[in-house]
Amino acid sequence: MKKLLLSLLFIATPFLTFAQEKGLDQKIDEAFGSATGWFVDFIFYQIPFGDTIKVYWVLFPLILGATYFTFYFKFINLKGFFTSVNIVRGKYDHVDKHEALEGSGDLASGGDHIETIAIEGHEGEVTHFQALTAALSATVGLGNIAGVAIAVSIGGAGATFWMIIAGFLGMASKFVECTLGVKYRDIGEDGTVYGGPMYYLTKGLKSKGLGNLGKVLAALFAVFVIGGSFGGGNMFQVNQAFQLVENITGGEASFLHGKGWLFGVIMAVLVGIVIIGGIKKIAKVTDKIVPFMVVIYVAASLFVIVANYDMIGAAFAQIFNGAFSPEGVAGGAVGVLVQGFRRAAFSNEAGVGSASIAHSAVKTKYAASEGMVALLEPFIDTVVVCTMTALVLIITGNVTAANSGLNDAQAILLTSGAFESAISWFPYVLTIAVVLFAFSTMISWSYYGFQGWAYLFGRTKKMEYAYKLLFCVFVIIGSAASLGSVIGFSDAMIFAMMVPNMIGLVLLAPKVKEELNKYIAAIKAKV
Repeated sequence: MKKLLLSLLFIATPFLTFAQEKGLDQKIDEAFGSATGWFVDFIFYQIPFGDTIKVYWVLFPLILGATYFTFYFKFINLKGFFTSVNIVRGKYDHVDKHEALEGSGDLASGGDHIETIAIEGHEGEVTHFQALTAALSATVGLGNIAGVAIAVSIGGAGATFWMIIAGFLGMASKFVECTLGVKYRDIGEDGTVYGGPMYYLTKGLKSKGLGNLGKVLAALFAVFVIGGSFGGGNMFQVNQAFQLVENITGGEASFLHGKGWLFGVIMAVLVGIVIIGGIKKIAKVTDKIVPFMVVIYVAASLFVIVANYDMIGAAFAQIFNGAFSPEGVAGGAVGVLVQGFRRAAFSNEAGVGSASIAHSAVKTKYAASEGMVALLEPFIDTVVVCTMTALVLIITGNVTAANSGLNDAQAILLTSGAFESAISWFPYVLTIAVVLFAFSTMISWSYYGFQGWAYLFGRTKKMEYAYKLLFCVFVIIGSAASLGSVIGFSDAMIFAMMVPNMIGLVLLAPKVKEELNKYIAAIKAKV
């Protein structure tokens, strides 16, 4: 660990040496933007519909896939909800303590038995609850604070409705990908779990006679998840956290003004200390931080909402009316839908495949049990937390045409101001929460990115430390760069991950149905 931290400080020295130069932040931003702009433009190419409406092409597989899974699994996002809660509570832990039902582990004919959940002597690394919090720590965060503000400032209150719909549909996508993550995971001799789309794309598609396609899709996903870990899971998080810290300490008069690199170095050291320990260390941190953060944020949101209880009905009316008759909002109804779905996808990552990496490390013999747990994430992240943020913004009057031109840096300050109008001291609490949100998201995404890195470059300690050192360097870059380039790259990488992942999910859906039937049968047999 000492060597890693010393290496980090050595690499960070140029930032410390030249940080006093005027315009360093702008230079970093320009360099980063010119290097990644072409990729961002491709991912967010817009298909024109008529004269005024344009829709991002990447939203089509996301929305259509989630809708397909909702119907294919007979509304599991509704019917499986309470079963999922009971799994997290431990009600069905006894099912895993028994041997699998006769025939339930007989997967040899499919060619994947020894590579999946039935590996003798190894059942995973973390509990259902720890896997849930590790994944939630990567989703519940700044997307719920700044992302919602962006959606409602551009798409109006009606964007909230479509965020809720996206969250509901996303529950089915999350169920499918996390079931596959456990089913096709690799477990090393030391018990370390390697899982995620890279593995279910290669193994799952090979079992269907599509081995070459699986290898191509897995390699693409691995590249994108590494980029996503540096972008949305790292630079975006630390950048947004710095924006709020700088603002709360005086804005342009702050001693931190123009010194994002300093904040980045501090965060990089803290992140480096945690991520060296792997998923077990990460899970131990997130299962304490995440519930604490969510409770504080939800409690504050409820306080603002309840304090203005007479405005709740009007707020929901504004959300519903704005979803279907968004007069004066750019892009009309489709524009509002696009904003809602885009921000919901960035927030809960359903269909992106990232969460399946954390969930694959769970201790279970039944893959579908963790898929059921995972479907709670979009509900908590989008249906609950994002909706509360939107209600706070609407009730406090922060959804106006005047805010439609906000950039991402201003959006998080808009949310902070909305809370401040009801709780004068809350921006200080929110600042702490945002830093913790950013920290927990970064340590979880470092695990996601490392899994992609290990898939491409091998599982040696040298490769592991190379990735973790590089990840910490990007923490510093993210703090110093302006948000314009960071947010474009962050969004692009995360949506790019969705493309190869969604192709695999659709093709492997029948495998997931088999796993679901096995687990339901096991519950009935052991209850």
